[in-house]
Amino acid sequence: MSVGAYRDVMASIPAPRVSLEPWSEDDLDLLRRTNTPEMTQYLGGPETEEQLLARHRRYLDPEANGSMFRVVLLPVGQVVGSTGFWDHAWGGGPAYETGYGIVPEFQGRGLAVAATLAVADRARADGRHRFLHAFPSVEHAASNAVCRKAGFELVEQAEFEYPKGHLILSNVWRMDLWAPVSGSQ
Repeated sequence: MSVGAYRDVMASIPAPRVSLEPWSEDDLDLLRRTNTPEMTQYLGGPETEEQLLARHRRYLDPEANGSMFRVVLLPVGQVVGSTGFWDHAWGGGPAYETGYGIVPEFQGRGLAVAATLAVADRARADGRHRFLHAFPSVEHAASNAVCRKAGFELVEQAEFEYPKGHLILSNVWRMDLWAPVSGSQ
C-alpha cells in the first residue's frame, strides 16, 4: 500500500473520543498505575511513594502546577490516562508545556493523540501563551509520534531536565495555538 493510500485509509477511521476531567483526590491511583518502569523508562524511572504524593498534591493545585486532567475514554467513561499543561519558558519567551500518559492496556489506540489535541484546546482557550511545547526523549518513538500526529512542529533537539537533576536529550515540539485550527487534524 502506498503512503498516500495508507493516509487515505487512516483519515477515514474515526478518532477515539476522550474527555478531560479535572484532577481530583481520587486520581492518586492513576499516578501509581503509570509509575512503572515501562511507563517511566524515558523519564528517569519510577518515583518513590513520597514523590508520587507530592506530585498528586501539585496536580490538585492549579496555581502550583497548571491544569492537570484525567483522560476519560468516551462513551464508556473509563479513565485511561492523564494529561495537562502548565507555564514554561522556552526560546526566550513564555509558553505552555504539556505531558501525557496513557495506561499500558489502552496504548496504541490513538488516545494520547486525542488527549493531546483536547489539552491543546484547553490551553488555546486559556489564551495566555502562543505556544504549547512537548519535550519527549529523542529515543521515545511513540511519544514523538503523538506530537507529530497531533500537529506539533519539530523545532530542535535540546537537553531537557526531567525530573530535576536528570538531563535527557529531547525533541522540542511546538504547536502554535494562535494559528487557525484545521478541521482535519
